[in-house]
Amino acid sequence: MLRRLRQRHPADPLTHIERVPPRAGVPAPWPSWTPEDLRAAYARRGVTTPWRHQAEAAGLAYDRRHVVVATGTASGKSMAYQLPALATLLADPRATVLYLAPTKALAADQLRAVAALEIEGVRPACYDGDTPRAEREWIRRHSRFVLTNPDMLHHGILPGHAQWSGFLRRLAYVVVDECHVYRGVFGSHVAHVLRRLRRQCARYGRAGGPTFVLASATSGDPAAAAGRLTGLPVAAITEDTSPRAGVTFALWEPPLLPPDPSAAGPEPAGGSDLTQVRRSALRETADLLADTVAAGVRTLAFVRSRRGAEVVATSARRSLDEAVPGLGDRVAAYRAGYLREERRELERALLHGDLLGLASTNALELGVDLIGLDAVVICGYPGTRASLWQQAGRAGRSGQEALAVLVARDDPLDTYLVHHPEAVFGTPVEATVLDPANPYVLGPQLACAAAEAPLTPADLDLFGDGAKEAVEALVEAGALRQRPTGWYWRHRERPAVDLRGEGGAPVCVVEAATGRLLGTVDGGSSHFLLHTGAVYLHQGVSYVVDALDLDDGCALVRPEEPDWSTHARDVTALSVVSVRSYVDAGPVGLFLGEVDVTSQVVSYQRRRIATGEVIDTRPLDLPARELRTAAVWFTLSPESLTAAGVDPADVPGALHAAEHAAIGLLPLVATCDRWDIGGLSTAVHPDTEAPTVFVYDGHPGGAGFAERAYGMAASWLRATRDAIAECGCEAGCPSCVQSPKCGNGNNPLSKPDAIRVLDVVLANLPE
Repeated sequence: MLRRLRQRHPADPLTHIERVPPRAGVPAPWPSWTPEDLRAAYARRGVTTPWRHQAEAAGLAYDRRHVVVATGTASGKSMAYQLPALATLLADPRATVLYLAPTKALAADQLRAVAALEIEGVRPACYDGDTPRAEREWIRRHSRFVLTNPDMLHHGILPGHAQWSGFLRRLAYVVVDECHVYRGVFGSHVAHVLRRLRRQCARYGRAGGPTFVLASATSGDPAAAAGRLTGLPVAAITEDTSPRAGVTFALWEPPLLPPDPSAAGPEPAGGSDLTQVRRSALRETADLLADTVAAGVRTLAFVRSRRGAEVVATSARRSLDEAVPGLGDRVAAYRAGYLREERRELERALLHGDLLGLASTNALELGVDLIGLDAVVICGYPGTRASLWQQAGRAGRSGQEALAVLVARDDPLDTYLVHHPEAVFGTPVEATVLDPANPYVLGPQLACAAAEAPLTPADLDLFGDGAKEAVEALVEAGALRQRPTGWYWRHRERPAVDLRGEGGAPVCVVEAATGRLLGTVDGGSSHFLLHTGAVYLHQGVSYVVDALDLDDGCALVRPEEPDWSTHARDVTALSVVSVRSYVDAGPVGLFLGEVDVTSQVVSYQRRRIATGEVIDTRPLDLPARELRTAAVWFTLSPESLTAAGVDPADVPGALHAAEHAAIGLLPLVATCDRWDIGGLSTAVHPDTEAPTVFVYDGHPGGAGFAERAYGMAASWLRATRDAIAECGCEAGCPSCVQSPKCGNGNNPLSKPDAIRVLDVVLANLPE
């Protein structure tokens, strides 16, 4: 299939092909404690014996030891927790199990898997926001294997713990699936949700508390990450003994487009460079998806954004219908924000082969058993090597050879990776970054715990470092009242805490003419995606936003097919609050500390879809957002820049270009996405009194990314410098120093001077 794809592209877009050889499995006998009924149930599903890593992890869990199994995609991690959990449910008719998944699709998939075993008396059931209220009481009373997500545990189960007291009292196992997803602010929140769960189980009398079994993609130091997440000592099983089909993994760089002066639009900052315009990764992915579907190859295309998934599916359908009318119906989009009925129907259609191609966000990255897929196309590096291998592993599940293609976006990190394959295939998977001690997470979570039951001094040990100070701050703020028996929540309503740190409740997207709910967008993205005049895509249908009501959480839209797209622009101001750590390197200073960031979406551009030409810029009146967070920044003396050949007039463009590239390359050393972080550069910052480049976490209190950048500054900035220097453009392009999220329209930028800036930093900064 790869040969056929290459033939369709005369300018060979492949930069590297990696062959991952097949691997034979290592079976193990059933653990002696496995009930005969359970062995028979697995035998009916075609499982005659476990793999060795499954048996080892299950044995530890059955012995009441907390364990994380961190092995590759399709390695059978489900059995590692199903085996001890179901064996315990069969041996103890009163025991219960709680399963947590980061997505509803994964929970629904696991429900199908557990139900298919037909174990009498287990009564598995999903309990989430889609569960009808009429079924919830039955689940609380009768289900012994409840599948849910951290959000429902946080918003529904723990606040209503009295109704769940019988279930919690008998809770034997807590399964935390795909635990590598719980990173940054989201992971820090989930860590405290799990501590709140442990607290309620102890209150209702479960001796020793439940046993935690965690499943993770291959990751760096999974035992330590799982320990931070649960607050418990966790053993790790990391050797994957399952069989694996061979995988051909291709790195694919879209070709350069021929210059088209008539469609160039305004000249980019830094001068005209028409030869360095690449075909977009979305168009390339859509063509690859159409090519594989036309060849009968069942393919899943992963796309970074909801909008991108819609664009890829729509474009692939159009191409297929032009070739064979009706064939486009075999392709669809899948993303979060769809209604429950739509998601379930798409999952069913893919599993049964009614669909041959699906363009999905990472909503289908995690664990869902997509049987029979032949190929995966990944549109843009997903941010971490763990996610990259997780997505690639969706193909080849029935033992057949698989194809994975990473299509590079016009982005510094993607360009660097497709030309440095050793950074993809020869580097260990990242460690998960989370910080439960983040005061912006810890304080609200302690408020939630106090609203569930008064806090006691013993609880402060459970919540870890900083808990005492956080409780004192809550008392001073009037949220808690201290009494001899503990700290009490003072308000009638529960604390409003968003686990995912997305800036508020979801905004509903409603068709104005009919009142039909199309979907939802998280509050943090609404200013960018649902501002008045924005173009919104849903299942290939284009809508224009008439009005955004932030107070009511609603955006009214009308169907329209404009020939332009919309791109929001914002302005940012930053001030230094405190310095936590610093390195004095002569003319260069490296700092880690807290900053206050104020940002506001002030306008949006309309751009021609066909050419990217800017039609106009329209103002917006949206409220400013304020953020106190962690940041890493470096300063340079003006004299060092002059000595390096950077003219004073070119300093703003040099720093701006270096900032963009540094943000783009940070995911190389930290488990973040460039959209998780922000930046600012200035020729003279009032707080540092020097030329400065800031990179900050985009979440209150920080998410651990700035700390990681500070600790890895030399290797991070060296990769940044190499990415800029090795790019073939003359004046700067999206593959090196231009940013898709720049609020200043990528102006000013100076690519050669950015290299000089980074040379000064690297010459002085210790390794």
